[in-house]
Amino acid sequence: MKNVTAIMMSLCMVFILAACGSNEAAPQLNEDATAKTETMETADSTGSTEKTYDKKVASISIFLTGDLMALGIKPDGTTTSDYLPITEARYQNIEYLGFTKDPDMEALIGLQPDEIFIDAEFAEKLGLEKLEKIATTHVINLDEGSWKDQLRNISKIVDREETAEQFIASYDAKAKEVSALAKQVIGDGKVMAVRISAKGLRVYGMERPLGPILFEDLALTPAKGVEAITKNWENISKEVLPDFDADAIFVLVSSVDEGSEGVFEQLKSDPIWMGLKAVQNNKVYVITEQPWLDYSASGNKLALEDLERILSQ
Repeated sequence: MKNVTAIMMSLCMVFILAACGSNEAAPQLNEDATAKTETMETADSTGSTEKTYDKKVASISIFLTGDLMALGIKPDGTTTSDYLPITEARYQNIEYLGFTKDPDMEALIGLQPDEIFIDAEFAEKLGLEKLEKIATTHVINLDEGSWKDQLRNISKIVDREETAEQFIASYDAKAKEVSALAKQVIGDGKVMAVRISAKGLRVYGMERPLGPILFEDLALTPAKGVEAITKNWENISKEVLPDFDADAIFVLVSSVDEGSEGVFEQLKSDPIWMGLKAVQNNKVYVITEQPWLDYSASGNKLALEDLERILSQ
């Protein structure tokens, strides 16, 4: 009987100690849960996480918007360029603030941002003092360096330097993949990119927006005469298209100039176009303004992914 009593008392002590241990552990679990709640995180396109940016941001440049989004920061408002339309899917729940050249100042003031990011060119035109009265203003010179340089500059301002490096590493890896795919599909042939619109025909050169993606990141070979175009693009007539002797052509049909689709349809039945090597070998690839003309971190990454999809078809 004494043994039974001793056993029962031992069991009771075990249950009491277990209950005490449970009560002591509970506050620790609650603290962890609270910490997770207070540290809200958002995943960027590289899969890393950052604390949610708690400031309301206005971007007076569609390109700066693309850089901010690559850092996991979605601006509350953005302007756009007259040749680069905003797509609902990518810019959902972002307020439209007009064109970068002539932003809607009433909309900007009404947004009540904490910070404004703006291209240096337009900061000078709009007046930096005027913008500083609205919110803290960060001026980024988009004419200096590459998009990687600009991304790193912005990352220092928003304290996301690690995210910038992760994004760049992810971009470089994707560029290598797509470059290898392009070599398989296009081979070592010469490449050019043209824009067709109701206003005329232009060839893109070695500079942004398309030159760095095609000829640096993807290591494609420029067609004859493309390297001589050191500016963004050059207007040409259809009669000189054969001179470029391109093995592959990337075609961008303007969506902002009415009648551009019709111009392209007419061109496709033109003997000059039909006689091009790229056309005869079915190496013509149609691309779009978004994301190809968006020379920003996220814009270029989306362009790589778009080309991967096109070449994989």
